[in-house]
Amino acid sequence: MGRVAYFDCPSGIAGNMALGALLACGADRDALIRRLGTLDLGEWSLEVVRKEEHGIGALHVAVKTPPETGHGRHLHHIEAMISSGDLPDRVRAQAIAVFRRLGEAEAGIHGVDIQSLHFHEVGAVDAIVDIVGTCLLLHDLGVDRVVCSPLPMGRGFVRCMHGVIPLPAPATVALTRGVPTYGVDIEGELVTPTGAALMTALADEFGPQPSMRVESVGYGAGTMTLPDRPNIVRVMVGQPGSGEVREVAVVETNVDDMSPQLFDVAMERLLQVGALDVYASPIQMKKNRPGLLITVMCPPECVRAVVEVLFSETTTLGVRVRNCERMCMEREVVAVTTEYGDIRVKVGRWDAARRDEAAASAVSASEEHGTRQSGDAGICKAMPEYDDVKAAALRHGVPARVVAEAAVRAFRTAQEA
Repeated sequence: MGRVAYFDCPSGIAGNMALGALLACGADRDALIRRLGTLDLGEWSLEVVRKEEHGIGALHVAVKTPPETGHGRHLHHIEAMISSGDLPDRVRAQAIAVFRRLGEAEAGIHGVDIQSLHFHEVGAVDAIVDIVGTCLLLHDLGVDRVVCSPLPMGRGFVRCMHGVIPLPAPATVALTRGVPTYGVDIEGELVTPTGAALMTALADEFGPQPSMRVESVGYGAGTMTLPDRPNIVRVMVGQPGSGEVREVAVVETNVDDMSPQLFDVAMERLLQVGALDVYASPIQMKKNRPGLLITVMCPPECVRAVVEVLFSETTTLGVRVRNCERMCMEREVVAVTTEYGDIRVKVGRWDAARRDEAAASAVSASEEHGTRQSGDAGICKAMPEYDDVKAAALRHGVPARVVAEAAVRAFRTAQEA
């Protein structure tokens, strides 16, 4: 686990293209079908064929169903189906989050309550397989972080259950608000609502390829034939880069006339447009009024999008921008087994190349964060994932602190073995 997946979308993205690219990266097709088979989907099958797009080999995935199974569903039906399936907890949560994003977008367009919304195309079997399947394959590949390229938008019209609508589809436009997109002179639907929901719900950031050591590359093919480019999604999966110095931008602003309740919305939108970190600090401003210092760290190429969010979602009239260097530990996520079940542990390493030399050195450890350090041997930190700790603590009726300490002990024992 602990890998990063970069979705490069030169021709847009659809759910089946994401599935194809992840299968081409080496994800387990049989395990995918077995897990999806525990959902109450009726009769369906998965067709995976190899296509060539401008000389590039890619996998095209199609979900085959009898005509009568292509009906729509309400959100609570879909959530109940996902909740009852034999899925890992994280996959279940991610899939439901994707459908809720779709539901919010569609409900806003139709002016109805999300629970009364009737999903048509995105409630059909193929859309459910695409969404749940993508979440399953990311889990199978051990992906902990997703980064997506800016998304190209085609033009023209497409026919759906409601008639003929303009492209990009209204749902796609709603889903990609605040996300880097650009128009291309191609008639056709490049980014589908399913593809947009997957990326905006699962991607931690949008932008160029992050620092990573690529381990596998997969290409997923779309259905359309495009005139000037291959209709593909390329997914690169690998380990995040270690100890790299990277230039970042820091955007700051002071506010003293904004409800703190609105900061949650601003933070969510800032993270959607590529912010790496967002936080607020209490400050005392002129006229002795309490205020907030809002600080956003982001890649330099995301500054304009960050500033636009700050202007639209806060009361500020101006921001400060400066560039600085960011140094990060090499990060990965590993699973450890405890008496409370499997717990994911986020591991940070500094100067990892020398950690094998230091195995026999004296080690000082911090029980709270699992920090190990030995002179020039490097540093290793282990921090249990909060969601796993909370779930295990509630399941076993013990304090969260007890579960976290057990996870750190299990990690240290495995490292010292």
